[in-house]
Amino acid sequence: MPALNIADGFWQSAERQPGNVALTAGAGAWTYGELRTIVGRLAGLLAAQGRPKRVGILASRSMEAYAGILAAGAAGATYVPLNLKWPAARLATLMGLLELDALVVDVNGAALLNREVMAAAPPLVVVADAAKDVAARSGRRILRFQEVDATPLAEPVPVGPDHVAYIIFTSGTTGLPKGVMISAASLDHYLSQTRGWTALTPDDRLSETCDVTFDLTVHNMFLAFQAGASLHLMSQLEMLAPARFIRSRQITVWMSVPTLIGMMRASGALKPGIFPSLRQSIFCGEPLPLAAAQAWAAATPNGTVENIYGPTEGTVICMRQRLTDPPVVTEGRGIVAIGTPYPTMDVAILDSDQNPLPDGQPGEIALCGPQLALGYFAAPDQTADRFRAIRGRRWYLTGDLGRRDADGTFHHLGRTDSQVKVKGNRIELEEIEAHLRDAAGTDTVAAVAWPVIDGSPQGLVGFAAGGRAEIDMIEAAMLKALPRYMVPADIRLRDRLPVNVNGKIDRRALFAELEQAG
Repeated sequence: MPALNIADGFWQSAERQPGNVALTAGAGAWTYGELRTIVGRLAGLLAAQGRPKRVGILASRSMEAYAGILAAGAAGATYVPLNLKWPAARLATLMGLLELDALVVDVNGAALLNREVMAAAPPLVVVADAAKDVAARSGRRILRFQEVDATPLAEPVPVGPDHVAYIIFTSGTTGLPKGVMISAASLDHYLSQTRGWTALTPDDRLSETCDVTFDLTVHNMFLAFQAGASLHLMSQLEMLAPARFIRSRQITVWMSVPTLIGMMRASGALKPGIFPSLRQSIFCGEPLPLAAAQAWAAATPNGTVENIYGPTEGTVICMRQRLTDPPVVTEGRGIVAIGTPYPTMDVAILDSDQNPLPDGQPGEIALCGPQLALGYFAAPDQTADRFRAIRGRRWYLTGDLGRRDADGTFHHLGRTDSQVKVKGNRIELEEIEAHLRDAAGTDTVAAVAWPVIDGSPQGLVGFAAGGRAEIDMIEAAMLKALPRYMVPADIRLRDRLPVNVNGKIDRRALFAELEQAG
């Protein structure tokens, strides 16, 4: 059986090319040799008392976050990213539930270590050198990175295929988020399937636009480190001017949510030929508007554009569609199709009774294959609800609507939970957004069902940023294509729309804004 430890690829690259840059963050840069020294000592510390089970990563967009992930993996532990935007009560609750053996913290994470969080912290806390002093609590050992002087781990600890490589928590509207458990075998399989089409080399320079709580970072981090490429972390400030970052760092591989394209188009930063260094651009997490994809392709004359699909429960990606000429587009939506599955993954469109539907009919997208998650951490009922045995095989029900066309290409049609009923009419919010994009002349749009009275939406509000059309023009254009009940009665134009830490349009923030305004 091949080595399954998630740190193996990094270790091998550090042996082959210790002087090559592995990671940059802000003004800091670390070679493979320098980073392995840090990781080796931290892994040695974690393993000193026996193999740890779980290591929390209260860090992101920092050297400490990536060193913590690699060290946890090398020591044979599960790494668990903790969201820096969670309130203290949620952090404390989840840390108690996870029973962490250690916590790795960067400067921003250290600011969250108040009395409530520290009371739930594990016995060992390793904090960034530049962080402010952290108040110690009884039974807690607190070290700075520079104080870690354990005997370095010589090589990563072998793990079995069912070992939990990482737990990533998906966001939830109520209660605690769900912790998706991905096994070492699932991650190894994903990487082996993805290396072929990404074809990274030591000369590649990858940008990182996401926080480590978003599983797109799994793709960038482990593929880059296996290939000996360099990974360049973008700060939130640099995310506001991504064009400058791409050009100054001569990025060769870009991966982000499509919203960033809309932001750059709206600001005038996306021009034909502006990114000659990019050879591959990958978009995921939201529908990819065709106009945005083509504008990005024009800006990257030496590269390809890929639209990818995959929930966290399916280990990052399980389908992809390259932008072609002519493009493969989802009819009536103006978005690039999500394509065809990896050869080892099966995808089906199911009805409400989990029966397969024929080509052309919409239903729920279901996944089956070696990339499926083990389930949800400490949530057997939720695991049983989404991971089902269907006709003798284990499937994951994604909650996404889709259909397969006669050519075998899959199309994403929104979420089962983004279907709303307004005054008796069933409406798909992503269909509204597709027409709003066309009418407003911008990719940056959102549709929100509001107000909600007694649990039932009473109307629709549309938001658009960066377009040139006036409200009455947008409404008139939408009425030509849609019935009145599908056209938002309230259309609001903004300079920009709120986005979350991973760059996606934050619809919850828009809903909260509407609720607060009344």
